[in-house]
Amino acid sequence: MDWNHEVASSLIWLAKAFVITLVVFSLVCYTLAKTTRWGKQISELAWPYFCPKRSWKPLAAVALLLLFTLFSVRMNVLFSFWYNGFYSALQKVDGKAFWLFMGLFSILATIHVVRALLNFYIQQAFQIRWRVWLNERFVDRWVDKQSYFRTQYLEQDADNPDQRIQQDINSFTDSTMSLSLGLVDAVVSLLEFTVILWGLSGALTLFGIEIPRAMVFLVYLYVFVATIFAIRIGRPLVRLNFLNEQLNANYRYALIRLREYGESVAFFKGEAVEKGTLFKRFADVISNAWAIVFRSIKFQGFNLTISQAAVVFPFIVQAPRFLKKQISLGDVMQTAQAFGQVQDALSFIRTSYDNFANYRAVINRLTGFSTAINEADKLPTAAISHQPAQVSAQQLTVLSPAQQPLLSHLNLRLARSESLLIKGPSGAGKTTLLRSMAGLWPFASGDVITPAPDKQLFLSQKPYMPLGTLKATLCYPANEQAFDDKEAMAVLDKVQLAHLGARLHEEADWTRILSLGEQQRLAFGRALLAKPEAIFLDEATSAMDEGLEHAMYTLLKQQLPDAIIVSVGHRSTLKQYHQQELVLEGAGKWHHQAASVPA
Repeated sequence: MDWNHEVASSLIWLAKAFVITLVVFSLVCYTLAKTTRWGKQISELAWPYFCPKRSWKPLAAVALLLLFTLFSVRMNVLFSFWYNGFYSALQKVDGKAFWLFMGLFSILATIHVVRALLNFYIQQAFQIRWRVWLNERFVDRWVDKQSYFRTQYLEQDADNPDQRIQQDINSFTDSTMSLSLGLVDAVVSLLEFTVILWGLSGALTLFGIEIPRAMVFLVYLYVFVATIFAIRIGRPLVRLNFLNEQLNANYRYALIRLREYGESVAFFKGEAVEKGTLFKRFADVISNAWAIVFRSIKFQGFNLTISQAAVVFPFIVQAPRFLKKQISLGDVMQTAQAFGQVQDALSFIRTSYDNFANYRAVINRLTGFSTAINEADKLPTAAISHQPAQVSAQQLTVLSPAQQPLLSHLNLRLARSESLLIKGPSGAGKTTLLRSMAGLWPFASGDVITPAPDKQLFLSQKPYMPLGTLKATLCYPANEQAFDDKEAMAVLDKVQLAHLGARLHEEADWTRILSLGEQQRLAFGRALLAKPEAIFLDEATSAMDEGLEHAMYTLLKQQLPDAIIVSVGHRSTLKQYHQQELVLEGAGKWHHQAASVPA
């Protein structure tokens, strides 16, 4: 064999194959995206990243990876011819040829190692960048339009969005690259090694019938039959892998909730109920895990049996020709190697079926999550507009999720320094009214005017305590750098939390450290720092005694005299801090009046 000629022809082959593969790969991707459901799902997730209008770099990276894949196939072809020459040299006991082929091997091996390392780096770098982009895209869509909150009102919410963002995105990028490049490798290898096997294969007589080039036909028939059986055996793995992700996420969520509400559980002595919930969810995980194990044993057992039988098959077929000295030992070894490559290429779908099953589950979860975000964005709300120092509602109607009226045709207007107390029995829709005015409630209609989003602040019964320093918690939602330490310390003193001043830069889970009353006072501190034009308080003093409640409302009146204050509460003591009352009576009825105890 002329190795100089083979190297030159390999370079020409690589150039031609790259152009053809690039065109075919593009056409196949386009066709699948237009004609198949899962192709459309992949396109929905991937195309925004690969769109050349956004950037040409991802497509260039894919082209480079395809080139390296083709290079890998050609290296395997060269190794195939090396095996033939090496074993033929051994058969002839030709020492000079032996050392020549050892030298060639060192060159081929060095090129192979360098190619493998470069390919690994390029592929990993590409996947990391793609994962970063996808993560930012999903987080932006989930957070920016408050889909993280609004999806709960969908008929079918996307479960465990944390897992879909953190885990499924990583699985999607990894599987997309490994399976697509693996498929390209399989197809090109199939074509290349079929040609080699065709040249090495001889006739085989079965039942008196001579089959020319029998090795090629037998390997195709062998793998085709095996693939049909493998798909039938492995098909249930699609559903089982989907359930595995979902059930594990459900179990993890139950563990997180127990940690989050640990104090309440401890007070209720609810350990038995919580253990029952955890054990039940874990039992579901294990039951599904066993189902995967038993199905995988069947699937992998079949595949291993087929693969092991394929090892000796080419030797059995070529043995009669070798024993008659019609072919050399090198031809036999190259036949076995080519047969293995063809068999592996044809078996790609069969051996990777469990990976495809898991990939389908990941695609379904990510597209389901994306659909939920889109549907949450389309949920109707009251028409929200913004004007300085004004809170008003025109013909505001609020319904329950069951479409029962909570509030009908509310007309209300509050100007600078005015205050309103919203009262009513439990379930009348007091908190829901605040949600509607914030644009969070999807079952509302009418017109709402409030100050700009950064000029209004909502204080809830259980304030949100973000992870980070105490100062970051106090300044939320503003960045802690927006206020100096002196301002923060002064505010802590005003809300009677001066004892926490020494811990201003301490990072901790403040939800667990501060009592609910302290958290509510910290929330009042946020209002003093933010200086909003409108403050909405939803049972924001429920954990305080009357003295602290009086101190906090007095503080708001003194420090923010121009702010509009809207409070939801049951306590009669709240009347003295508000000029007006809105009483919700249920079934859509309401009445608006001056407070019985003016401020």
